[in-house]
Formats: sequence, C-alpha cells, structure tokens
Amino acid sequence: MGAKKTAGGRNTAAGEPASVTATAVSTASAAATPPGELPVRPGEDPWTEEEVTAARDELEGETARLTAEITSSETALVGLMRDSGGGAGDDDADTGTKNITREHEMALAANAREMLEQTERALQRLDSGTYGLCEICGKPIGKARMQAFPRATLCVEDKQKQERRG
Repeated sequence: MGAKKTAGGRNTAAGEPASVTATAVSTASAAATPPGELPVRPGEDPWTEEEVTAARDELEGETARLTAEITSSETALVGLMRDSGGGAGDDDADTGTKNITREHEMALAANAREMLEQTERALQRLDSGTYGLCEICGKPIGKARMQAFPRATLCVEDKQKQERRG
C-alpha cells in the first residue's frame, strides 16, 4: 500500500482519509513530550496522562468533525454554483437569495477551514511540548484554559490585548 499526498500536503495511506492518518500519526507521537513536562501556571498541578489523552481525543474529534463539515460545505457549494448558472425565469429576489445562500456557505467553509488549521496546530503543539505556552509572551496559558478551549494559543492577558486592538 503506497502513500499519497493530499491537497494539504499530508501523506495518507492509499484510500484512507487524511484525518485517519493524522490521528494515527499524532497518537504515535504522543510520547514525544511526557505529560508532566507540558507547561502549567504556578500553583497548577502538572498535566496527567489522562488529561493529555482527553485533550488529544477532543482535538482529534474536532479535526474529524471539521473535515466532514468542510466536505459538506464544498459539496453544497458545487451544487449552488451549478444551480446559479443561467437563472432563466428567476426574478431578482430568487437571484439574491441564491447569492446570499452561496456567500453564507462560503463563509461557513472558510470558518471551518480556519478552525481546522487551529486544531491541527494545537495537536502539533501538543506533540512538540509547546502546548499551553502563549505564542506572544511565552508564559504558560494555564491548564484550566487549555482544558476549556484546547485550541488556545494565547494567555488571557494577551488575548484581551489582541481583542482590544481589533
């Protein structure tokens, strides 16, 4: 069985979806950084094997869900683009409704792609041992925040600063 490159540049075993291979790869590399070595804030207990497994499972589940959502949106977009062709017999309201529906579906797909990228980045950070470190200040984000929002890349302080800047 050979490997092939997907559009995202990931190798997959022939016939397997990228998410299945990504799950196998990330699970295999889970031992790369021992859970107790992941960053935590002062006063927090170190990450346990069970907590890391739960975070990884949630992220991998989110990867599968988002991949399916993107596929569904792309399928819907193909249909919408095909149906928007001539518009013979459509009045302005029909055309406007089709345009709004198409734009809405495109926005959903773009949002799902962005969330998928964040989720995949979180899995990479989990494997590399940088999961839980703020990408701006380098300080620990906090285990509780990471458990509540596993894709977090910024500590609360830097996230608030970023949101204020717009």
